[in-house]
Formats: sequence, structure tokens, C-alpha cells
Amino acid sequence: MSYTAADDRYSSMPYVRCGHSGLLLPKVSLGLWNNFGDDRDFETQRAIVRRAFDRGVTHFDLANNYGPPPGSAEKNFGEILRQDFGSYRDEMIISSKAGFDMWPGPYGEWGSRKYVLASLDQSLKRLGLDYVDIFYSHRPDPNTPMEETMGALVTALDSGRALYIGLSNYDAAQTTEALEILTDMGVPLLIHQPRYNFFDRRLEDGLLDVLRDNRIGSIVYSPLAQGLATDRYLRGIPDDSRIRLTHWLDDSVVSPEYLAHAHALNDIAESRGQSLAQLAITWTLRHPEVTSSLIGASSVAQLDANLDAALAAPLTAEELAAIEPHAIHGLVDKWLTE
Repeated sequence: MSYTAADDRYSSMPYVRCGHSGLLLPKVSLGLWNNFGDDRDFETQRAIVRRAFDRGVTHFDLANNYGPPPGSAEKNFGEILRQDFGSYRDEMIISSKAGFDMWPGPYGEWGSRKYVLASLDQSLKRLGLDYVDIFYSHRPDPNTPMEETMGALVTALDSGRALYIGLSNYDAAQTTEALEILTDMGVPLLIHQPRYNFFDRRLEDGLLDVLRDNRIGSIVYSPLAQGLATDRYLRGIPDDSRIRLTHWLDDSVVSPEYLAHAHALNDIAESRGQSLAQLAITWTLRHPEVTSSLIGASSVAQLDANLDAALAAPLTAEELAAIEPHAIHGLVDKWLTE
């Protein structure tokens, strides 16, 4: 069935200016990391994207390696664009990234000019697009000069294959170095995409200051801590959960200590009339340096529930104080505190 976007799609979603730029992003954006590979039903993916756009989500975030298998999220999203969104392309912000392992051999990951630009060309082919709106360096490369990686991003910009450029997973010092190089090249850094949630607070370790001082926008990913900042595990570990179905989480994260803090956070959410997931998203948006919070969705119902966080009242000082003892850095990622 052909798709026509909802007439009222811009009536409720708040839009926030991204740093010192002309670009507005929705307060909550949709990431396609874990639910748009070939292991998921295509029509469900299509329904999620349609519903997101109908609710004012204009920003859709991908990377070359999203799937599984790597590349399949871009391929599937490209097919959704072809089938449903041909006439809406200019209303959409579509981003991709290069940096993690993508193909065999020495040129298939990290930050060399060879890899970054080849990856972008492959992403555009999978998406069926002439350009992406935002193109990121997905992670810093310790063995490639920063000038080379930033120069590749600038080439993407100058060639028209990207409209804006960004960084992801760079710490404060790395971001400052990259910014200095880009400034010398006369190119603005639009946006940073760090991981941020109740249990990973590295963003607060200097990076927020760099973003604020240089008027750079940010979009935070994993606000729900892969389900651990939701009520998903409060009553046990479901068979269809990420802990059961993926290799990067195991039963040990659902410890008595985690459960005590998660239940306390859930009580705070309920006192606000929110779910724990909604509270987690609202909490990430409390910083003015955070332009948008990037959520995933495996169903339309989950998408709808989490998008409601964009409309929530800001957290009060009293609520923030109540949350603070339970938003513990490294609680479920012990390597963060090592």
C-alpha cells in the first residue's frame, strides 16, 4: 500500500537547533542500529519508519556496519526510502558513519582516507542516495593522523556527498584536536554523537564543556542502555531480550545492585507519570548541549511510547537530585570504571 505522510506530522515534535548552525533536529531521533538488519521483518521496519515520520521524526541515523549483517540496515532503509519516501527526501536528515570493521583486509576499518571515502561511497550505493545529510567519523583511529581522517570528512563535504560532518565516540581531548584541525581547514564541526545514559556518564567528563564552549550540537546514543534503563529486566530476563539474543550482554549485568537502583529509578518515573524508558530519555535531554536523544525501536508500539518522552515536562531540581544516587557510572559496564 502506498504511503502518504500525516498532515499533522510537525504539530507536536519539538525541534532543537544543532549547535551554532542552521539545522534543527527533532528532540528524539530514530537510530537503525539493532532492528533494521536482515534478521528482522522488513514490513515491521517499514512500519516503524513510517510511524516515526508521521510523528515528526525527521532524523534517521545509520552507520556502514549496522545490521546484521553489516550494511543490511542501510540496504533495507534504502529500500524503504525508495518505496515510501521519494517525495519526502528534502524533509529528512539521514546520517551515516565510517570507522568500525566493515570488510576484510587493512583498508576495511578505522580512519584512513582510503577507508573513510570508500565506505561513504558504499553507504550511498546501499541507501540509493546522492548524499547523506551528516557523515561521521565513527571512532578515533590511534594509528592514523587526525589530519588525514578530518581531511577525508572535508572531502566528503566538498564533494557534495555530505552536507555536514560529525564525530562519534571521541573524548574531550580528541574532539578538541579534531576541532582545531577542522577550524584550520575552515570547516565547521556540526555535531558529536557520544554514548550517554544513566550508567555511562563519560559525556560529563569534559566533553560537555567542549561542546558548550565551541557551540557544537550533540545527539546521544544508547539512552536506554540497551534496555537496562527500562523496566525490561525488573521482573526477570525475558527470552526475547538482548541479554538472551546478543553477545554483548549477559546475565551478570542484572545483578541485585542493578535491580535495586533500577527499581528506584522506576519509582521516580512512575511518580512523574512516565515509564522508566521515558524517564531515561528525558534525563539525557536535560543538558542544553544535547540536541537530540537517539532511540531504537523494534515495534511501532515501542516507538510510540518512547517518542512521548519528547513531550515530557523537564525534570525538576528535586527529581534530578532523587535520580542522582541511582544513575551510577559503570553500574552495568564495569569496564567503564577500570
